Amino acid sequence: MTDNNQNMNEQTSIDTDMLQQPAPKSPSIANTVDEMRAQFLRLQTLSRTQPINDWATRETQLDSLEVMLSDNQASFAKAISADFGYRSESETQFAELFPSFTGISHAKKHGKKWMKVQRASISALYMPAHNEIQPQPLGVVGIMVPWNYPLFLAVGPMIDALTAGNRVMIKMSEAAPQFAQAFASAIARYFSPDMICVVLGEVDIAVAFSELPFDHLLYTGSTAVGKKVMAAAAPNLTPVTLELGGKSPVVVLEGANLENAVNRVMMGKTLNAGQTCIAPDYVLIQRQYHEEFIRLAKEWMEKHYPNIESNPDYSRIINGEQFKRVKGYLDALSSDGIHKLTDAESNIETRLMPPVIVSEPAPDSDVMQEEIFAPILPLMHYDTLDDAIHFVNERPRPLALYVFGDNYNALEKVRNNTVSGGLCINEVLIHVAQHDLPFGGVGDSGTGAYHGKAGFERLSHMKPVFVQSKLNGLNLLLPPYGGLFKKAMAMFLK
Repeated sequence: MTDNNQNMNEQTSIDTDMLQQPAPKSPSIANTVDEMRAQFLRLQTLSRTQPINDWATRETQLDSLEVMLSDNQASFAKAISADFGYRSESETQFAELFPSFTGISHAKKHGKKWMKVQRASISALYMPAHNEIQPQPLGVVGIMVPWNYPLFLAVGPMIDALTAGNRVMIKMSEAAPQFAQAFASAIARYFSPDMICVVLGEVDIAVAFSELPFDHLLYTGSTAVGKKVMAAAAPNLTPVTLELGGKSPVVVLEGANLENAVNRVMMGKTLNAGQTCIAPDYVLIQRQYHEEFIRLAKEWMEKHYPNIESNPDYSRIINGEQFKRVKGYLDALSSDGIHKLTDAESNIETRLMPPVIVSEPAPDSDVMQEEIFAPILPLMHYDTLDDAIHFVNERPRPLALYVFGDNYNALEKVRNNTVSGGLCINEVLIHVAQHDLPFGGVGDSGTGAYHGKAGFERLSHMKPVFVQSKLNGLNLLLPPYGGLFKKAMAMFLK
């Protein structure tokens, strides 16, 4: 235990003087509204006069991003840990660096093909003309980054924007200032200010950022703030992609392998101490399985996070405000329904919040109304599968839905009768790392999707092009409309 404590202390006191230094003044960094607006106008002008239409330039930007991540991965992980009060470097590697590197690799492998002009089908009536779709850069893409995964949720959208040939402005989260400074300084060293600008600052800067007339704005965060971002973008007719989260349910089918379900659900609920937009938010399960689920969860915690107070793999809640919010959810519940999964107590000083299971809280309680964003897992009872589906459908559509079981008909029933941003069968979270799948929400959990080809197309203008042949019969359809025209129309209209 002493060794673990020493390890954690070393990681959380990593030359904090260096981390707290302001980012060096650079044209790639904006710290005020005026600087931000000036940088935007510069990038907007460049996007109109020097569009990036060649693959070589786009690939060079992706190479620079890859080198930047490789050179700075340790310092980025330490900065993130400092912001959290402690976050496992292994979690940052697994949940942020790994999908960032694989996303870059995927884009470099496929981007040249994605940007080629594509032939589209055409009706025989218009042949020998042909149709094309030409992907073009939108111009300047704005990215608003949250605090929970500040590296991946900056780099992921950047990959799509750069692959599509755009210039980028990124507003870093004020709740993760150490990483924001480290990231801004790195961008200034590896990228031209003609390509990328990082914006630092508090909420007032974020508001002004969302009001800029971007060619596309991508925001990741809460539904409440997402509505404000969309409203701020509306006067400029700025198209938005909103990834918003919400309450992602788990449905455990009758006869499911409960040990497997617990294993995957607990992994998703404890990663980053539950501060994940697609973390399992609550579990719908038949009542006869409640006690076994809780027992298996306790065993899982003992195996994977022994001595949680000093365990170097378990992260902390980002700040005191978030800690108090979540603690308030628990304080409002009866202690009889709260099942501790470890012997540890929550501690506001260290922001340690050990996982707990809550048995059947009232549907109108805060823990069942708000996105939890912490290691609290409600277990809700259902009698029939129709009841479970109804429970999910009468609530706002979630960013993710997870279903566990082997009954094909039951799986298909859940799959076909629910709508969610994404769906995992016998798994949680992992769909976010699939670069051939679009990632995004629906309804209250967001609008639009990105990642891989879907992200490339989202951040491109997919311009339709009609190419007429020298030899064509359309002149036969010009006025005056005589007999030939009438015969042609009679044939076409049939």
